[in-house]
Amino acid sequence: METRNMGRWDESCDVVVVGSGAGGMTAALTAAGAGLSALVVEKSDKYGGTSAVSGGGIWVPCNDDIEKHGGHDSQAEALEYMKTCIGPDVPEARMVAYLRQASEMVRHLRERFGVKYENVPKYPDYYAGREGRSGGKDGQRSMEPVAFDARLLGAEFDHQRASFKGTLLMGRIAMSQREAHTLFSRGPGWVWLTIKLLLKYWLDVSWRLRTPRDRRQVLGQGMVAALRHALLQKNVPLWLNTGMESLVVEDGRVTGIVARREGKPVRIRARRGVVLACGGFEANQQMREDYLAKPTSAEWTAPPPINHGDGIRAARAVGAALGNMDKVWGAPTVRKPGARQQVALFVERGMPGCVAVNGKGRRFANEAAPYPEFRDLMYADDAKGNGTVPCWLVFDATFRHKYPAGLFLPGQIQPDSRLPKDWLDKVYYRADTLEALAAKIGVDAAGLEQSVADMNRYAATGVDEQFHKGETPIDRYYSDPSVKPNTCLGPIAKAPFYAIAMYPGEIGTKGGVVTDEKARALRDDGSVIPGLYATGNTTASVMGGTYPGAGSTLCPAMTFGYVAALEMAAAGGAPGA
Repeated sequence: METRNMGRWDESCDVVVVGSGAGGMTAALTAAGAGLSALVVEKSDKYGGTSAVSGGGIWVPCNDDIEKHGGHDSQAEALEYMKTCIGPDVPEARMVAYLRQASEMVRHLRERFGVKYENVPKYPDYYAGREGRSGGKDGQRSMEPVAFDARLLGAEFDHQRASFKGTLLMGRIAMSQREAHTLFSRGPGWVWLTIKLLLKYWLDVSWRLRTPRDRRQVLGQGMVAALRHALLQKNVPLWLNTGMESLVVEDGRVTGIVARREGKPVRIRARRGVVLACGGFEANQQMREDYLAKPTSAEWTAPPPINHGDGIRAARAVGAALGNMDKVWGAPTVRKPGARQQVALFVERGMPGCVAVNGKGRRFANEAAPYPEFRDLMYADDAKGNGTVPCWLVFDATFRHKYPAGLFLPGQIQPDSRLPKDWLDKVYYRADTLEALAAKIGVDAAGLEQSVADMNRYAATGVDEQFHKGETPIDRYYSDPSVKPNTCLGPIAKAPFYAIAMYPGEIGTKGGVVTDEKARALRDDGSVIPGLYATGNTTASVMGGTYPGAGSTLCPAMTFGYVAALEMAAAGGAPGA
């Protein structure tokens, strides 16, 4: 930390944004739209951060599309739902600020900059219909980016962080959230949709000659591409290979940053303020050991290994309070050989014909539970001595043929013969009997056979007597509507049988700088640190320890980036002058 100006500034602007994910770019874009000069610095050689590889969804109660689709929502219902999910750990003022500003942020981006979102009518809140969680909705609060044409970015597209192949059809072809839902759940028209996406991709000949990446940008790619294009239109610079090293404080106020740009030090003045939007600390093993549940490993995380807690540590060095540091946006993950990040299992667990078991071969949770809840249940069961880190997803040949399974596509598209030969019995396990499979993965055979027998009985009756799989809207969102009487329950009966290990990973940490409803960083005593703002996973999440619905990570990042920019614009003057 620098506590005084020890030399001239190399660059000056009104707002310095650290991090080029959705939250950071929204902050910079909003600032530019308000007439402020802004600069985005990104330590990586690619822009987009974790946002670029995400599903791109944002959770927006009372969004403008709801009534268009015949739905209804209210601030009162949304606040009640958030409060029943989150509890007392997050000040109500922050939740109210989020709910009031999220839909406004979406509208502002659309009307001022052409950055567009549309809601996903069938995507339910994660705890809708759960006892004690009133105010949830069966759909329409989650939104996704409208498809963006990558040609509009020109050469800048080459600097955008590419999506994970696991989010692409055949590892190449983009599919939106709604399209993915149709394809994975084998909904009406899924075959024609597959053909249409394939044809659109392969017939785009001129673009195929340029790059294998899809010109049609959706999910996180569409989000980041649209925001980057808007920044280009507003002439907002984005410096790659520029990592923040410290914050500059003068007379108790943050007035800029010290960064290293392409190996050289640079001091950047921020007349109105600095916005920290540089992610969490999931790639920092030492911080994981200091704060997260044990065991923990950066090797289990799903995002690219770019977030090391830089912003959190820099803010703490100038007196910022930290909160929620033991919490993550949890998700079970599968380790992929040679990959720098692992594969999160969002879809597979809700499909019929699978069971999740611990080291005793026993079920310990509803397989289709929201992914952050499932991850927490892994730790809770492991603490009982049941050997649940890792746990195992077990399924049969029918499941393998019809559905994806983390590392691979359905067998009808990617049969075992097309998988790397050295993966067998190292990455995925296969055997002709459950007893033999149990021996390979080291779980109790009698326990596994009993768990499968139970699941087969539940599949026949449609009622999961243990954990109620398939009884809530979110359980059924990714399931197979052709399977009756419960779309989430199917027999596990056809050899060979398979297993893959699931680890308690995450799509990001959710603890960091404590901020107020205006996105201002706070000290331990609750006072404001002038000139310092933060958003996204650099902050203690407004969602506390829970995950109310799809997009609860990205939308707060964007919303409070928007709020921070408006706050700086309203401040007037040039405080750093």
